[in-house]
Amino acid sequence: MKPETPSHGFGIGVSLPRKEDVRHLRGRGEFVSDIRMPGIREVVFVRSPHANARIRQIAVPRAAKGRIFVAADLPRLKPIRVVNQSPGARAPAWYPLATDKARYVGEAIAACVAPSRAEAEDLAALVAVDYEPLDAVVDATRQMRGGALVHEAWGDNIFLERAIEAGDIETAKRDAAIVVARDFRMNRQSGSPMEGRAVLAHRDWRLDEVVVHASSQTPHTMRVALAEILGLDERQIRVVAPDVGGGFGPKARLYPEELILAALTLELDHPVRWVEDRTEHLLTAAHTRDQHHKITAYADKRGRILGIEAEIVVDAGAYGLWPQGPYQEANMAARVLPGPYMIANYRARHFTIATNKAPVGPYRGVGRPAACFSIERTIDEVARAVGRDPVQVRIENMIPAASMPFTSITGMRYDTGDYPACVRLCADLIDVAKIRARQKRGEPDGRLIGVGFGSFTEQTGHGSAEFASRGASVIPGFESCTARILTDGSLVLMVGIQSHGQGLETALSQVASHELGIDPGRISVRHGDTESTAFGFGTFASRSMVMAGGAVARASRMLRDKLCRIGAHLLQCAVSEVQCAGGSVIGPQGRSVTIAEIGKVAHLRMDQLPPGEEPLLDATATYEPAVSTGVYSYATHGAVVAVDPETGAIELLDFVVAEDCGTMINPMLVEGQIRGGVAQGIGTAMFEEIPYDESGQPLAATFLDYHLPGAFELPDIRIGHLHTPAVATEYGVKGMGEGGAVAPPAAIANAVRDALAAIGAEVNETPLTPQRVLAAIRKAQATAA
Repeated sequence: MKPETPSHGFGIGVSLPRKEDVRHLRGRGEFVSDIRMPGIREVVFVRSPHANARIRQIAVPRAAKGRIFVAADLPRLKPIRVVNQSPGARAPAWYPLATDKARYVGEAIAACVAPSRAEAEDLAALVAVDYEPLDAVVDATRQMRGGALVHEAWGDNIFLERAIEAGDIETAKRDAAIVVARDFRMNRQSGSPMEGRAVLAHRDWRLDEVVVHASSQTPHTMRVALAEILGLDERQIRVVAPDVGGGFGPKARLYPEELILAALTLELDHPVRWVEDRTEHLLTAAHTRDQHHKITAYADKRGRILGIEAEIVVDAGAYGLWPQGPYQEANMAARVLPGPYMIANYRARHFTIATNKAPVGPYRGVGRPAACFSIERTIDEVARAVGRDPVQVRIENMIPAASMPFTSITGMRYDTGDYPACVRLCADLIDVAKIRARQKRGEPDGRLIGVGFGSFTEQTGHGSAEFASRGASVIPGFESCTARILTDGSLVLMVGIQSHGQGLETALSQVASHELGIDPGRISVRHGDTESTAFGFGTFASRSMVMAGGAVARASRMLRDKLCRIGAHLLQCAVSEVQCAGGSVIGPQGRSVTIAEIGKVAHLRMDQLPPGEEPLLDATATYEPAVSTGVYSYATHGAVVAVDPETGAIELLDFVVAEDCGTMINPMLVEGQIRGGVAQGIGTAMFEEIPYDESGQPLAATFLDYHLPGAFELPDIRIGHLHTPAVATEYGVKGMGEGGAVAPPAAIANAVRDALAAIGAEVNETPLTPQRVLAAIRKAQATAA
């Protein structure tokens, strides 16, 4: 009989304060920049000023040999190669230090090593590179088929081209009473975490290993890549991710700098460190979004969607980031574009295009924000075309709760939820009737008020089946945990997941506490060090609590079973008569033995163990959900805006989120994640953009040009919850880390459209800057005139 776990005041469902905050609020966190080692040298890179140029010669002063390194000086450096099983997928070799050609502004050419960053920058100024500039590929839609080429051997600029067709789109066309066609664009932006990338590498001669400290979301898979590319045994590499100041996806990939620092360590007898400055981050860390969508919707006279046609073009930059490459954005956008709707007929073509820009990588949402923007703007335009309320048209097109589980037209298996109820909750929270009354009264300052909504589903905790279907060569199908109770009854959880600010040390402690009855204050979570933790894939794709939480639960239950066996033996009763609670194993008549006492027996007094019971209290478990295609969170976001028709300026007056992520381990952490994601989504919607000129020069290289939203631009973000537990995960948990960033662009653009409805203006490109809004207003006015 499995012992029951009693409820207590610090397990699942409790808003326990974050354990991590104690060190961070006192300034005692340890980031890569905080690590001190004797003899450390700083690294600065010589980077290409050209988007597309042949490298004729790299001249290094003779006196600087041994301090300035080009590719030929680091023989272990092999090119990064992404392997994808999808037919026709192209994966160019990416040399960590460019040799014959530079393919984007900021690509590394040489590494300069000196005692200080200033001295390393002086060295970099001594390097003379003879470039032959070439025409740049900067327009993915116009240049995909040829002209200028990023990789000459291809003959065009297409990484991958795919099509999805299901149902009968031709019949939908014939039957449609309404046809709505729009072009949508979500422009290029940066992940911009508080801490940029950073790498510190040194040689541990005693252990015969290269130790790489990196601000990374994925230390274990980084070790795999470093060993493979540098030609070392994995036992010779240790990767440590200390405190990480935000990741959001860009830090879940391998970069040239990590390889170069490790290779330098093999050549030099002292530690080397590189700390990315903000310009380097904006130029060279993974960019995101940059999607162009052409959408045509076919609907009946009530606004019921009969079919959707889509053409999706993703500007992926010059290379693919290891391990997944550049293919996920277009694949995800095409598959999730139907959203939470009953769309029976669908045709999509999607293109992943190489350009002379920094590579695109994952960022909170991966394809979903652009897909949500397109489908939600389209739903609103269909509603306007039939003269109905967008809220009602949205609800009537949605998959009803009674149809769950539901497989979408693109094969996404939605497990549980009530999508229409979520829209109603959001509309109630934002009080649509009150906003309509305000619109009728008008504003004293002449500004126009609008309300808009955006709904989406979020695939979370997906495992082997999902990644195999994408053709991935690395399948992040599980997470792991080693749980260890020590002689005093305290608990250490060693997990392969990596926290970069989500509060995982707190939430995972709560899971173990729920299973074992140990106070979270006596539980430590160890992560980020490949030397001391079980193998895992890291933090991305809204998977941490589903995967790592499941592994912690399994390992904790394995320990609980052993505690109960030993405890029952010490209490001289049957195992079926005991349970773990409050830090003890409790038996009949209230007799008990503490976990600390059992810990001493298991380690120090094995003579008191039950016959045949092994010493130690260690358990290692892995976890993948029973359904490895993912479990689905969902939400509807609502925005209220005021638009100045004279300047195009938008003020965000109110923002509401109605969401369902199943069982919440720690509601406070959930709401913190939502608010942080919404802030980033508002950045996408209104402020953040990295434009390029026709020669491939990025026009936002500092925060003077790249506008992150601050407190002044953010309204109070109000949140309402629905609770529909998953059936395929531990405790009914669903992931929710990315969802906050998905719908703000759609909700805000729909609100701006609502505000400008009388003028007839709409803005279908992010960010919705005053210039774009004003241009749309003037265009609508000119058309009306």
